[in-house]
Amino acid sequence: MIQEIPPEVLDEKLIISGIHLDLTDAIKAHVREKVTKLLRHEPQIVRVRIDIEYQETKSRHGQFTAKGRIEIQGPDCIAGETGDDAYAAIDKTVKELDRLLRKRATDRLSKRNHPSGVELDADLPKVD
Repeated sequence: MIQEIPPEVLDEKLIISGIHLDLTDAIKAHVREKVTKLLRHEPQIVRVRIDIEYQETKSRHGQFTAKGRIEIQGPDCIAGETGDDAYAAIDKTVKELDRLLRKRATDRLSKRNHPSGVELDADLPKVD
């Protein structure tokens, strides 16, 4: 069963910003839809920040850069992608963030199931 994320929780945890472009309702809805999947995947996420930047190039079309940052207990997950289409850049960024979350979960399970021993240089004193 897939857990549904309430809109007020999504609004609390998601920050979307546009750099050198105005965010349309369609782009905001697309980001919300994609980030909802990340929040279902990992409930321990504190905040997700998505920055969409538009850079004009010498050619006729500009470049869109989507940068994502997931604030979570431990090191943050950071990803970014560039493309000619804003939606494609967002999709690639969220896919990379999802991959990083999966890798993080796999590493945590691996460490839990296969703990490494601690080697001490000195002998421990005996307690009477």
